Amino acid sequence: MSESAKDFSGALGAVCFKSAMLVELSISDVVLIDQLDLSLGSGLTAMTGETGAGKSIVLDALGLALGKRADRALVRAGATQAKVTAIFAIEADHPAQSLLAEQEMQMDADEDLILRRTVTIDGKSRAFINDIPVSAALLRQLGDVLVEVHGQHDGRGLMDAGTHINCLDDFGNLGTKIASCRHAWKSWREAQKMQADLLAQANMDASEQEYLQEANAEIDRLDPQPGEEQSLAAMRGLMMQTEKLQDDIRSATTALEAGPAMDGQLGSAIRFVEQALRRFEPQTDGSLAQTALAQSLSALEQTMLALEEAGTALDRASREMVLEPAQLEQAEERLFALRALARKHQVQVEQLGDVQRDLTQRLTALENLEQAQAQAKAKVETTKAKYLQLAQNLSKARAKTAKKLDTAILAELAPLRLEKAIFKTQISLLALDDGQANGMDQVRFEISANPGTPLGPLASIASGGELSRISLAIKAALAGQGGSAVLVFDEIDQGVGGAVADAVGRRLAALSKTSQVWVITHSPQVAARADSQFRIEKSDQNDVSRTDVVLLNPAEREEEIARMLAGAKITEQAREAARALLG
Repeated sequence: MSESAKDFSGALGAVCFKSAMLVELSISDVVLIDQLDLSLGSGLTAMTGETGAGKSIVLDALGLALGKRADRALVRAGATQAKVTAIFAIEADHPAQSLLAEQEMQMDADEDLILRRTVTIDGKSRAFINDIPVSAALLRQLGDVLVEVHGQHDGRGLMDAGTHINCLDDFGNLGTKIASCRHAWKSWREAQKMQADLLAQANMDASEQEYLQEANAEIDRLDPQPGEEQSLAAMRGLMMQTEKLQDDIRSATTALEAGPAMDGQLGSAIRFVEQALRRFEPQTDGSLAQTALAQSLSALEQTMLALEEAGTALDRASREMVLEPAQLEQAEERLFALRALARKHQVQVEQLGDVQRDLTQRLTALENLEQAQAQAKAKVETTKAKYLQLAQNLSKARAKTAKKLDTAILAELAPLRLEKAIFKTQISLLALDDGQANGMDQVRFEISANPGTPLGPLASIASGGELSRISLAIKAALAGQGGSAVLVFDEIDQGVGGAVADAVGRRLAALSKTSQVWVITHSPQVAARADSQFRIEKSDQNDVSRTDVVLLNPAEREEEIARMLAGAKITEQAREAARALLG
């Protein structure tokens, strides 16, 4: 809690600050208000004053700070801009903190929440939260959880049927059941989303599965082997050179076969060398000449043998190079098929094996998808059944709670001069698929304020005073649950007085123990119950009207309540009655 909130709450003793408190309200150039700075405390605050003094202006200004529609008519005559600043002290668990966190505008523990709104004479409006520009929509979201206005200025709070289910749940202390239902609903919706995602994937993958199977079978049929492309390419290149190779072999063979003279010369040379060697005496121990002749003979004999071997090898090569045209065609077809398949998959031939492995993995994943779909469907059914069970239990609890709440509210209506009113909490069951995190119920408070009139929504009540008192009765019945919003009651005492007005005051005082409460009132019985009281005054200076708001001290409160009792002429009897009311 901020220091300002501590100061105000501490000054009021037993009255305690709970979850949210309007600490300061600053109004500049709004209608008849020139400049107004209000420092506010917790508990019950009463605003009194003569009719026409400008009480509604204060509410309009507060509404502007809370995000209500900006109207250039709010700008004071002669001014160019109206400005309203509302400063709140809120606890860490207040709903406003969640809204701020969603906008990444977290606050420190001791920091006040400052809402500011301006509107110019040409109707342009700007909104700020802690001096950060924001949209009017966000400002209104915060305003909805910070302040509830009940009465003729009410456009939110209990007039919004969407809040009624929370009132019912708070009254019945159904938080634990709701948390369980919310968890089950979330699990069900997550399972539904998973099932929908898998179904969408399956629809998209149906054609892909057919493609994967076909592509995988195509690679299977071709069955590419590692290094096969290089081998086939080399073989094809060789086959395409066969004719030229055969020509070369034939030429070489012809050259050998056309050389009988060479054979004769080699033979003659061999015979002459042999004859020369024989001329050496046997006892000759090997002169250099003899050795050289022996080497010459050996070389000649080897040459003769090499020529014979060369001829044999050429003959063998010629036989091996005989190629059938079908062999070349077959090799080319396979090579071209491998390369075409590689191009189809935009890879190299050597990568076709990797492609097939990827295709197989994707096919396996698609087969697993069918299993995942079956599991998702089962989970949807399981989580739906769990949610349905918890939602039905919650509906039963709400039905029981509604009867108790109706009884409690009717008991509060009677002392507020609404003893003939009929109040009923209507609960309608939603279809399962329309169920929400907080169950399958739609809740709406309905009332008949007068005999003979049918039950209808709270907003159908025409009288602002009746509306405020009905809202007070509902809030009084819920008082034990506390509240997170500042409560503002407008014209709650319209058309009542005496004991009824006193009953209104007592209930407002009770509410103020758990929430900060404002009341705009003409009733001295109500004003006397307040912890603090402001008087709204209207004055005319130099033909210019002006509205001021003054915090009254004890003596001034006594005089103001005496005026409210007696009218323009305040008697001593009225003062004594005022002192009696103030206690």
